[in-house]
Amino acid sequence: MDLPIFKKLHAEGLIADTSLANVEAVEDRRLFSLHWELKTLLYLGVLLLSGGLGILVYKNIETIGHRLVLLFIALVSGGCFYYCIRKKNPFSIEKVPASGSFFDYILLLGCLTFITFIGYLQFQYAFFGNAYGLATFIPMVVLFICAYYFDHIGVLSLAITNLAAWVGIAVIPMRILKENAFHDERLVYTGLVLGLLLLLAGLASERRNFKKHFEFTYTNFGAHIVFISSLAGLFTQDAIYLLWFLWVMSAAFIFYRQAMKRRSFYFLLIVIFYAYIALSYVAVRLLDEIGSYTMGSFYVGMLYFILSAIGVVRVLMILNRKMKADDSL
Repeated sequence: MDLPIFKKLHAEGLIADTSLANVEAVEDRRLFSLHWELKTLLYLGVLLLSGGLGILVYKNIETIGHRLVLLFIALVSGGCFYYCIRKKNPFSIEKVPASGSFFDYILLLGCLTFITFIGYLQFQYAFFGNAYGLATFIPMVVLFICAYYFDHIGVLSLAITNLAAWVGIAVIPMRILKENAFHDERLVYTGLVLGLLLLLAGLASERRNFKKHFEFTYTNFGAHIVFISSLAGLFTQDAIYLLWFLWVMSAAFIFYRQAMKRRSFYFLLIVIFYAYIALSYVAVRLLDEIGSYTMGSFYVGMLYFILSAIGVVRVLMILNRKMKADDSL
């Protein structure tokens, strides 16, 4: 019920005082939904519980014992999975609603404790030896299976995160990871390929109509990874930075068209954000090469950031109005 419309009609004399009073009374008695507030608190509770257990174990590990801790974590994870298997709704390629109010949170707790169990096992006992990739590969496989079997987007996000960790460990030599040499070209291209694969996975989910609602999660992760990897290439590979700039702008144009097509202001926002970073980097670099640290180039740079920031805000406002106008048609 849109109360301002009724007030406008009352001001124009189209409805009586009593009618407006009745509408206001109904509006005052309307129940306020706490759905998202409660969901946020429950998710936060699961994260705090898993984090609190980790801190408790860390501070009392000498008195508790590693094996007892591992057994406790395994029992918590196994109990959560047992509950979810017993309570889940039948599998479907379409979206499946949760079977209970606490189902999502128990599943999330089970997955988080399972990741903790595998990580603890490798850290304390080197269970997988030097095959560090297995410590991320096994949780990744389990999380992807759980995401599709239980139809849970949050678990899918965890699975994609583990996929990125596993790809990084499997493809990049341990020397690079130990020396924190994250400017290595292989990291850039690995991230770029991973982002493109996630975008293809999202496209396949939508086109094949198999868990179609997972498409946004895949596309969201894929877009961020592609842009971040491309910006890393732009910042670190000086010899071909202009080629990376053209690539970023081309990707931004493609994502811009998709954002306008699906009427997504969120994707439009991230496209403009990453494109602006790339454009600003190239602009500052060109000013630096031309001006050679003179005060004139400094002032031009400051003027650029002021005017470009105003321009970005203006563009976002115009595009937002355009989206709303198209939605109303």
